[in-house]
Amino acid sequence: MAKEKKMVEAITSMDVDFAQWYTDVVKKAELIDYASVKGCMVIKPAGYAIWENIQKELDRRFKETGVENVYMPMFIPESLLQKEKDHVEGFAPEVAWVTHGGLEPLQERLCVRPTSETLFCDFYAKDIQSYRDLPKLYNQWCSVVRWEKTTRPFLRSREFLWQEGHTAHATAKEAEERTIQMLNLYADFCESVLAMPVIRGRKTDKEKFAGAEATYTIEALMHDGKALQSGTSHNFGDGFAKAFEIQYADKENKLQYVHQTSWGMTTRLIGAIIMVHGDDNGLVLPPAIAPTQVVIVPIQQKKEGVLDKAYEMKNTLSNFRVKVDDSDKSPGWKFSESEMRGIPVRVEIGPKDMEGNQAVLVRRDTHEKITVSLDELEKKVGELLDTIQKDMLERARAHRDSHTYSAVVWDEFVKTINEKPGFVKAMWCGCQECEDKIKEETGATSRCMPFAQETLSDQCICCGKPATKMVYWGRAY
Repeated sequence: MAKEKKMVEAITSMDVDFAQWYTDVVKKAELIDYASVKGCMVIKPAGYAIWENIQKELDRRFKETGVENVYMPMFIPESLLQKEKDHVEGFAPEVAWVTHGGLEPLQERLCVRPTSETLFCDFYAKDIQSYRDLPKLYNQWCSVVRWEKTTRPFLRSREFLWQEGHTAHATAKEAEERTIQMLNLYADFCESVLAMPVIRGRKTDKEKFAGAEATYTIEALMHDGKALQSGTSHNFGDGFAKAFEIQYADKENKLQYVHQTSWGMTTRLIGAIIMVHGDDNGLVLPPAIAPTQVVIVPIQQKKEGVLDKAYEMKNTLSNFRVKVDDSDKSPGWKFSESEMRGIPVRVEIGPKDMEGNQAVLVRRDTHEKITVSLDELEKKVGELLDTIQKDMLERARAHRDSHTYSAVVWDEFVKTINEKPGFVKAMWCGCQECEDKIKEETGATSRCMPFAQETLSDQCICCGKPATKMVYWGRAY
């Protein structure tokens, strides 16, 4: 009874305390548990199943572009990390070090990878000799460690799961094309699979990846109006290649430096799904990513034939990810649990439904109930899942658009940032001094310089000097 009560009790309303609402959802939907190491998390089956679906879908898309999976060691010798100055300075505050092997002190400290650029570069320096060896299109699925001071499940933890792509190309043009290609792949994935609209653009030099020539990003807006960087793609140019002596002989047998890219997505995406789509009843999962798309709840299941009918329906719906909740809990508890876990469609079947050769379909996103003939069950469920996926994207896009504002003068900018959570579009002169001032005085950071540029005015929002770019600004996770 204690557990039953816990499941059905109300979680904190997101409008009352969004941070507590988020914590309640990840805990009560049993996505994670806290680990004995502060800042780390145990990803439970319900959470890991979402990650597996993300991984499966991204991996398929990567391979369609020619990418192959590899695996690099998790330890980086300190001397290797020091080879690229900007890169090591960018990660130094977050690095965890191994100083002993067993009881013996190591001759050289080993960094527990915060990212794997240096490992790939060290490998490429030995593996790439000729233009015939290019391009190298590699990706690895692994975990990384960054010693964050402030952590939150999925959004920021000291160890997290991700994929990191690392490619090497003969020309700057090929590297730039791959960088943009992977950013667009990420954006399409977020919108078509996660039902999460994103803004595509370039990071400012202040916000770009340490050691990169250019960083491109997709930015999503959470329900509370904060931004979340949801995927990045970096063009390294030949900077890492020169630091690590990665050269190849071209067709004239002249030595050239390779041009590299890197791109990644993490378990942070699970946090994004929660904060974009969730409600006060728990998770709302897009059908494309939901581990269980359909749950069948038999009503009065002890009555003859009801449970048999539920399993017969499961067979009918075998093209979907479907399960029957045949536990001995009450139907109300089962309804509440399926809502908390974000299962897109609930199918209710009881003696009266069987008499009428029908079932009741309930949408998780809108709670709408639809009565359908059992003869059309598979067709109607398929149509409903497609509709839910589409509607979730459109609702998220409408929310983002209605929380995207423009400002052309400083006072208006500050007032909007402080009073209207969301994205604020404003012009910028390109100087870091203005970027720093905006962050210092409003807490907002530059999220990206969107590919789709607009001219809101000819002056920088901060200093009034001639503007060079329109920028999305916002407070962020």
